[in-house]
Amino acid sequence: MNLLDRFINIDGNATYEVAKRDYKLKVPANFNFAYDVVDEYARLCPEKRALVWCNDENEEHFFSFKEISDDSKRTAQFFVKQGIKKGDRVMVFLRRRYEYWWIAVALHRIGAIVVPATTQLLADDIVYRNNAADIKMIVALDDKKIPKQIMEAMNKSPSVEKLVSVSGPREGWIDFHKELESCTPDFPRPEGEAATCNEDPMLMYFTSGTSGYPKMVLHNFLYPLGHIVTAKFWQNVTDDGLHLSVAETSWAKAGWGKLYGQWISGTAIFVYDMLGFTPDLFFRKISHYKVTTFCAPATVYRFLIRQDLSKYDLSNLRYCVTAGEALNAEVYNRFYEKTGLRIFEGFGQSETPVIAGNFPGIEPRPGSMGKAAPGIDLEVVDENGNHCPPHQVGHMVIHLEKGRPVGLLCGYYRNEDQTKKALGGPLYDTGDTAYYDEDGYIWFVGRSDDIIKSSGFRISPFEVESVLQEHPAVLESAVTGVPDEKRGQLVKATIVLNKGYTASEELELEIKTYVKQHLAVYKIPRMVEFVDELPKTSSGKIRRMEIRKKDSSK
Repeated sequence: MNLLDRFINIDGNATYEVAKRDYKLKVPANFNFAYDVVDEYARLCPEKRALVWCNDENEEHFFSFKEISDDSKRTAQFFVKQGIKKGDRVMVFLRRRYEYWWIAVALHRIGAIVVPATTQLLADDIVYRNNAADIKMIVALDDKKIPKQIMEAMNKSPSVEKLVSVSGPREGWIDFHKELESCTPDFPRPEGEAATCNEDPMLMYFTSGTSGYPKMVLHNFLYPLGHIVTAKFWQNVTDDGLHLSVAETSWAKAGWGKLYGQWISGTAIFVYDMLGFTPDLFFRKISHYKVTTFCAPATVYRFLIRQDLSKYDLSNLRYCVTAGEALNAEVYNRFYEKTGLRIFEGFGQSETPVIAGNFPGIEPRPGSMGKAAPGIDLEVVDENGNHCPPHQVGHMVIHLEKGRPVGLLCGYYRNEDQTKKALGGPLYDTGDTAYYDEDGYIWFVGRSDDIIKSSGFRISPFEVESVLQEHPAVLESAVTGVPDEKRGQLVKATIVLNKGYTASEELELEIKTYVKQHLAVYKIPRMVEFVDELPKTSSGKIRRMEIRKKDSSK
């Protein structure tokens, strides 16, 4: 069984057309995911599977909703004993450790704010986050790097009172599992001033910084309900299925695919706490644990299509989606040829749930982000706010005239000007550009600050990258603009080569000639740089900003 009927007014298997027309949320008063979803499953079907976890050391754990409920209550007791209360900010560096699910749900119980963070951060990054968010406690694993960076940051982080280790004893840190031994699964729902309200802050994401300095995106307690559309109507999860989203808990993609909408929809979550991405081992895990639905960035699919997929039993895998970066049509077609499964692209941000997608019931178009999500009044408009006709590039915006849709950020923490700019008018501008085709499908062009302006032309990096990706020598590419006095910007391609290819002037000319055969002359890369790897966030997004910054300093 699942709890969908409690929160939506239509059948979870409704067609896209019906969902887009009729979808409405039934929003409870003072909704809290911990009590109204996790504890309800624990009460109604305690043995229902919630989480399947494994790692590269052949450890595995299977958690029922009753176990998640009890463990999160014990964890809530632990936090309260350590002085954490409603509204406190707790930053967690847990990668994909199973304790994250206890800790996130426990902090929801208390009304404290979860601040996920990546273990790739350096000391200066941590100092910035500690002070910007007034972090009170840090919870971290021991990965031989992040504790050292945290300790280096402490002298400049006066708000941080306690450090907690989930990896056993560590000098100066509280041992989470040892302290948990004295806690009981007895944590009644708070009442009065301690109770949470729908508009209270619940979760804070630091944006991944692909296009600027990280912002503090704040979501309230209704945020999980916004992801019903993400999980049920885009990822197409099923009751008692097993869903895998490739993401660390540090990024919003984890909220999209590793917790909220999936559990509301009744599907279990599969977590593979891998130290590095190995395609063969990755597919063996999918086969062994019988994953049914799958979500990954396009980067992951690019690696997967180079595998001999006939070696794996993928008979349980029934639905695949992608988000995080635009999907190349070549990747879509090759994956379909190898598996018989289509990849349904979706689009959203740290600030939103899915806002556009190739939803079940509509024919996916490779490379298109699909159509507006149910419950989201999305439009592509010109500089004057007018609806764009087909093939005219414009800004992607969400209409706010009827109120802020559930799942959209409630603000940027401690930045009233930024919050007012984003939410104070009739439109929320996503900062992304796109266009419609004749049938209303939306096609991503790029971040507003990723668009290359050369000799008066506006060039989409994705369009050039899509062509580059079709060349057999190219494994990955990132297209950026390099400052140029004559043209404004030059088009540059930063390329990672496939095995068996060596960087050379001849190969560079061959690649440029290939692009010239498929795109207008002004879109051809004038500069090509071969590199061993592209700068990326830990969620797999290419950091074009880092490439631009490096080029501008030369």
